[in-house]
Amino acid sequence: MTTKKRICTVIIVLVIVCTVCVGGFFVWKKTGKGGSKSSQKVYVQKVSSLNTASDFKLSNRSFLGVVEAQESVDVKYDSSKTVAEILVKNGDSVKKGDKLLTYDVEAINLQLEQAKLEVERLQNEIASNKSQIAELEKEKKNADQDAAVSYTTQILSLQSDNAKNEYDIKAKNVEIKKLEASTKNAYVTASIDGTVKNVKTVDKLQQDGGDVIMQITEEGDYRIKGRFNEQNSKDIMQGASVIVKSRLDDSTWKGEITSVDTSPQKNSGDDIYSFGSSDEMSQSSNYAFYVKPENFDGLMLGQHVLIEIDNGQDTSINKTGIWLYSDFICKDGKKNYVWAKDKDGKIEKRYVEIGQKDEDNGDCEIKSGLEKGDYIAYPDKSIEEGMTATTNEADVSVQPNDLGTNDNSDADTEGGDEDIAFDGSGEDGMAIDEDMLASMTDEEIEEYFNKLYGEEENAENADGENADAADADAAFAE
Repeated sequence: MTTKKRICTVIIVLVIVCTVCVGGFFVWKKTGKGGSKSSQKVYVQKVSSLNTASDFKLSNRSFLGVVEAQESVDVKYDSSKTVAEILVKNGDSVKKGDKLLTYDVEAINLQLEQAKLEVERLQNEIASNKSQIAELEKEKKNADQDAAVSYTTQILSLQSDNAKNEYDIKAKNVEIKKLEASTKNAYVTASIDGTVKNVKTVDKLQQDGGDVIMQITEEGDYRIKGRFNEQNSKDIMQGASVIVKSRLDDSTWKGEITSVDTSPQKNSGDDIYSFGSSDEMSQSSNYAFYVKPENFDGLMLGQHVLIEIDNGQDTSINKTGIWLYSDFICKDGKKNYVWAKDKDGKIEKRYVEIGQKDEDNGDCEIKSGLEKGDYIAYPDKSIEEGMTATTNEADVSVQPNDLGTNDNSDADTEGGDEDIAFDGSGEDGMAIDEDMLASMTDEEIEEYFNKLYGEEENAENADGENADAADADAAFAE
């Protein structure tokens, strides 16, 4: 074997060794540090917990509200009178001037007669006292000095009684006028158009106290009453813009907070706004605020709605079903897929169909391919099909969110080793073809390496060629 051929043989052996080493490195990377793919664990999360579809979920900027009448009027009754009949019931619609209840006229007439008789008695008593005063004055003129003092005392007492009787007559005359008016208006009328609510019986009034026997809520323009908690009070202020959402359909209304009531609201067991706890120290105080919508089309009295602070959010997209942030979606050519857990608990490429996209929020609709009960992983450059899915973050072999090179590209970079490559090239980039070298003659090999390393370098080393050949022979022998 010539010296040149031996050199070529050494080079070929080195190339083969390098190739084997690089191939082994790829296998090591492919199988995950010497283990099988199935032993590598990937963290997955339930789709329902990642779903960004609103479905009217309450947030810290959402408040419950109810549509109510613009005004509510208390109807009071005269507690000095006897209620004969309540003419309305809860839910009745009334017009201004309609009769709501009547008083007992017979009882009023009896009181009127009694008052008139009392006035007559007082007047007669005054006349009698005046007659007595006149007789005492005559007798006083003919009496001695000691008797005159006694007459004077009697006269002053009768005059005092008359003064008191005259005052009582004036008071009774006022009462008579009221009673006479009551006989003509022995009923209470509605002061506004509206709906009757909270009607109480006389017995209930006596138990509860007070003189409000019913209320009338005004019909026509509505307002929306919402309640907020002391913990989110910073979001509520007069003049703030809000979005009112129906809980029945997709309807929304723009509105404005017109007033804020800083008096704590009373909670009750059946109050939709109450927070449930009976421990006063563990409760949070609730307050009311009122919203005026831009229009009332589609709103009903008593309808429950959601109120959100208007921060410019897009309400044109009705998000139902499954919506995921776009970062979870990977590309396989023109197809979209996610890393999902299959029925055997392994990671698979799950192809999905994409629907609407919300560019502002960065999420998109999943029309098919996933269910809310499925589990998916956040894309990572090291995730491969066949790995084991886990919901315990402590068990994962592939740490989530380590994207590295964009995993959403169309190129197949599986394994993430695009920066480690071996193509058998020499130092100057010329490719070394092993099969070609094996079929070449000595002269052709010499010409090949002259081209590879340059004629100038070979000329400079010509004087030491024999020494180099001896060294090569020794190396090959070893």
